[in-house]
Amino acid sequence: MTMEAFGEEFGEEPGQVPALGAEPGWLSEEELAATRGRVPILYVEALPVRADPDGQIVEVGLLLRGSPTTGRITRSLVSGRVLHGERVRDALMRHLEKDLGPTAFPLLPTRVVPDAVAEYFPWPTGRLHDPRQHAVALAFVVPVSGECQPRQDALELTWVTPAEAVTDAIADDLDGGRGALLRQLLHQVGAV
Repeated sequence: MTMEAFGEEFGEEPGQVPALGAEPGWLSEEELAATRGRVPILYVEALPVRADPDGQIVEVGLLLRGSPTTGRITRSLVSGRVLHGERVRDALMRHLEKDLGPTAFPLLPTRVVPDAVAEYFPWPTGRLHDPRQHAVALAFVVPVSGECQPRQDALELTWVTPAEAVTDAIADDLDGGRGALLRQLLHQVGAV
């Protein structure tokens, strides 16, 4: 990308260098709000898991955080937007490190293929809901081998068994209908 095209992408006059601090792929709050009202936004979501030596999932990691949509404390998956020009694999690694810390050591396969595709709508649909936007999320089950220490807006990470994870009590505590996504992911990988 030429500097001229780079500047135009960030609202600068042609030929001008973008303002200091402007990051490629990031939208201002106003631009994000306008975009969310017009097009679906691409996200990645990850369910961190721990496996035994035979590869069987023995623990599922769920984040505890404040919900931006309900204003209450809820359980959540690792989640975040894919930036313009960012590879899905890179977005997944960025959000895993952001939410779980740099020593979580996620194990991504060489080919990143989602375990599920989730579609969130701004109006209640009976399944997945995000009142801010229409969003499409590529969802992954990701084994982690290191020490997880929640960062950013995550308050804690709780490890539960797969059987505990699919109970109504846990599913109802996940924001936006993600309990259904959690169950789908665990069924997809044969954990329940």
